[in-house]
Amino acid sequence: MIKKRHFFHTEELLKEHPNLCEYDAPSLNTRQDIVIPEVPKLGKVAAEKAIREWGQPRSQITHLVFCTSAGVDMPSADFRLAKLLGLSPNVSRHCVYMQGCYAGGTVLRLAKDLAENNRGARVLVVCSEITAVTFRGPSESHLDSLVGQALFGDGAAAMIIGADPELSVERPIFQLVSAQQTLVPDSQGAIDGHLREVGLTFHLLKDVPGLISKNIEKSLTEAFAPLGVEDWNSLFWVAHPGGPAILDMVEEKLGLEKGKMRATREVLKEYGNMSSACVIFIMDEMRKKSKEEGKGTTGEGLDLGVLFGFGPGLTVECVVMKSFPIPTAAA
Repeated sequence: MIKKRHFFHTEELLKEHPNLCEYDAPSLNTRQDIVIPEVPKLGKVAAEKAIREWGQPRSQITHLVFCTSAGVDMPSADFRLAKLLGLSPNVSRHCVYMQGCYAGGTVLRLAKDLAENNRGARVLVVCSEITAVTFRGPSESHLDSLVGQALFGDGAAAMIIGADPELSVERPIFQLVSAQQTLVPDSQGAIDGHLREVGLTFHLLKDVPGLISKNIEKSLTEAFAPLGVEDWNSLFWVAHPGGPAILDMVEEKLGLEKGKMRATREVLKEYGNMSSACVIFIMDEMRKKSKEEGKGTTGEGLDLGVLFGFGPGLTVECVVMKSFPIPTAAA
């Protein structure tokens, strides 16, 4: 179900560094030299687009939340990005390292808390992922690694998050109603990542789709019970595209109508699994489609929705969202 993916590493780079193509060759220094400068550079491209669309001076950005699973270093990637963007030296920075695929929800939860507890705050959220830190050749003893090699791609996404928007100059798209993080019971070892001399290795158990689908309704019930919502088809869906099997089993378990995961499947098809950046790509896909169809922010005309991120732990991030109507130009 993946049509294409995008990568920083090329045939030429791999030929130049053949240790990247072996499963267990020492290669961490090589990988670090590649991703440490490039992860913030890729993040800068996404951030510039977000700031430009926001339309306000970057001097109004009060906080930066940067997320990546590539290139752990000091000073960290958030520092490097702040310098690249020319942000104020007084910007409060937060770096979310090595959280994996669920971190797209984590950064939204963190940004929501920052925005709501700091009057006038405008939080720049950036997720930037480059798979050069995990790319490797096959190994007969670690066939599970091939799953990750087949799914993951590179990408970066960014957005501005704040409370009490200035509607005369700002155009809110989604409202973050609530956010919570949950550990899936009996799931230790289902998804693991380990930083070693050979780079960042990922290990996946076959039962990951089953573990997620069996426990997702509990997270939904906890998140939406205060709102009196029990019909999961009444929501718009932003689900991390961990892989086709996960999406299929979640749809079956919850009895979701065909098309509920349309935006998620579209991003998976066009980009693969970009870890933390995926859910922001999906939100963007929803609003682009809605402009084409004239059905509100989500493309379905629905007011209430859910964002799901899941990854190592197994950890689940569940964010309840509301859509804002997209303003139309006067005739």
